[in-house]
Amino acid sequence: MKALLTGNEAVARGAYEFGVSVATAYPGTPSTEILENVAQYPEIRSQWSPNEKVAMEVAIGASVAGARALTAMKHVGVNVAADPLFTASYAGVNGGFLLVSADDPGMHSSQNEQDNRYYAKFAKIPMLEPADSQEAKDFVGLALEVSEQFDVPVMLRMTTRICHSKTLVELMDPQAREVKPYKKDARKYVMMPGNAKVKRVELEKRFAALREYSESTPLNAIEWQDREIGFITSGISYQYVKEAVPQASVLKIGFSWPIPDAKIREFAAGVKQLYVVEETEPYLEEHIQAMGIPVIGKSLFPIAGEMSVSIIRKALGLSVTGPSHPAEDTPVRPPVLCPGCPHRGVFYALNQLRLHVTGDIGCYTLGALPPLNAMDTTICMGASIPMALGFEKANPELAEKTVAVIGDSTFLHSGVTGLMDVVYNHGTSTVLILDNDITAMTGHQENPSTGKTIDRKPAPRVDIPALCAAVGVKRVFTVDPFDMAALRELIKQEVAVREPSVIIAKRPCALIIRHDGTIYRIDHDKCVGCKMCMRVGCPAISHANKKSTINAALCVGCGVCAQVCKFGAILKEEQ
Repeated sequence: MKALLTGNEAVARGAYEFGVSVATAYPGTPSTEILENVAQYPEIRSQWSPNEKVAMEVAIGASVAGARALTAMKHVGVNVAADPLFTASYAGVNGGFLLVSADDPGMHSSQNEQDNRYYAKFAKIPMLEPADSQEAKDFVGLALEVSEQFDVPVMLRMTTRICHSKTLVELMDPQAREVKPYKKDARKYVMMPGNAKVKRVELEKRFAALREYSESTPLNAIEWQDREIGFITSGISYQYVKEAVPQASVLKIGFSWPIPDAKIREFAAGVKQLYVVEETEPYLEEHIQAMGIPVIGKSLFPIAGEMSVSIIRKALGLSVTGPSHPAEDTPVRPPVLCPGCPHRGVFYALNQLRLHVTGDIGCYTLGALPPLNAMDTTICMGASIPMALGFEKANPELAEKTVAVIGDSTFLHSGVTGLMDVVYNHGTSTVLILDNDITAMTGHQENPSTGKTIDRKPAPRVDIPALCAAVGVKRVFTVDPFDMAALRELIKQEVAVREPSVIIAKRPCALIIRHDGTIYRIDHDKCVGCKMCMRVGCPAISHANKKSTINAALCVGCGVCAQVCKFGAILKEEQ
């Protein structure tokens, strides 16, 4: 039987078919749907973890205990999980262990465009790169076999287009889900220096064997056609090459670390002109050049952003059919906070108070955009609180003008340690935790503070106010972000206090609660056209002919705009 699956759905199906018993993740686009789909198979014990490092460590523990294990995360999540990953490559596995890294060329939902192929090279672990959904499923099984055969974690590198594009997948019956016996072996799994030195040498022996495997595996295959031109490529770039230059010879790299040197030499010798097509970094190109083989890559094809058929054909001087970019009159649709988003009032207040705001990763990052313009920095998950402390340490005068803003899921991911740092190092930072009862940006996943697990079973809820108090914050307040007057006064009060404080702006995400039917309208007789309501950035409000109007189909009745209007022109519908 065949099914049309995204790459993420196919990875989940592979976990089911190839005997994975434990699967972990922290949500992050473009990887989120992997675990959401794995969780639909009750045979696999699945869980959202507080962050990627914890997810990695749970999966490593499951592997050591004898289960086949999978952990999934977006590319920047591997940065968080790198500590256990690098040492796990020394220790090895018991049950097969697979890390799925989902890279985001073009930065559709990410703060950078890092190329995680280099992680496999750095950690000296094998890496597979699927080029469609069928391969995404099949490579899960192959990766687990390689992991167990060579006693090493394996990385499966996905990219946005592979994650979210759909192709046909052959569905198979699942293998028996077996857990290997666990045997205590401190020399293998306790990475103190004496043991690690031995494992370092063993790692090199495994790596030499993996080099041989890379040359023989059918995942690295030559497709001979016209030998005037040849392409070396991998992943989604393979699909672009095949469509752009269908008559060319291709060396398709599916097992991309270790790189198959002998196969590359064979292919290079068989074509007159050699190209490398790969998204973002010149990972393959640099390796081929180091082998002394003339090759054209990033001197012709872009190093930033996604590849495409039209980009390849243009670079080669070939004709391009069809539009290569949107028409000039296509309307721009920038991201925006949803109508009724509880974050909107917070950022409006921060803007009005002219405070410096060190921000974080989440829906609330949109508070940096016009018309709210209320965020100064966003670097990575959890950075907001330490950066606010850094502002204060660099210039104490900024302390009364700076706040940190972080979401509830991000706070539990990596914000708690920053708050501890503020308390421990005598900081006075004011931290706003925007608690909307869910991990919203990635599509409403549960987290330790929501009271539910991935399968919606009840779970203990982390008490965020108590947690803040436990790390030493004496001033902890909870406020409704729709109460604009109370919110504004509380922020003014706390930034003026010279000790750490936490303000929890608590109200559920507008998309997870039932709308009670309340909406607002604008009385055009009272509206003076001042556009103050437009400054809250609500997509339900528009302005034309010197008057503002609320779209009743979009309004969810939060009432923030009514509190902003100084002329009483915004009224509840029943009024």
